[in-house]
Amino acid sequence: MTETSETHPGGCLCGAVRFEARGKPLWIAHCHCRSCRRNTGSALATFVGFAGEGFTYLAGAPATYASSPGVTRGFCGRCGTPLTYQAERYPGEVHVYVCTLDRPQDFVPQAHVHTGEQLPWLHLDDGLPRYRTTAREGEPIA
Repeated sequence: MTETSETHPGGCLCGAVRFEARGKPLWIAHCHCRSCRRNTGSALATFVGFAGEGFTYLAGAPATYASSPGVTRGFCGRCGTPLTYQAERYPGEVHVYVCTLDRPQDFVPQAHVHTGEQLPWLHLDDGLPRYRTTAREGEPIA
């Protein structure tokens, strides 16, 4: 992971929305939930959590969508790139899609979450802890 004093710029595919996250990541994980899969059109989504006070939009503004009660997803209104996830159940956090960061290689995942919803044909043998829901809600599963 990166150091606390670093800034982590990122943005959408077309460049209309640019942002910066400052500080040390709170966590980095692959999410397998149906909602994230549908939002990205992929088999999983990889997020990094940052403290909300360290997250700023530098150019443009995201469009938002309330994907479920208490959840807001930010995306570029021009090109459609998913950018952020914020939820009432995680106050003070902004979850950023890792691959929207300019240096996604700096954010190595630490776990898999919501594996209870993982697609049955996806097989990953990366040795990371796996959680049926989240690490905050239970112990890793085998």
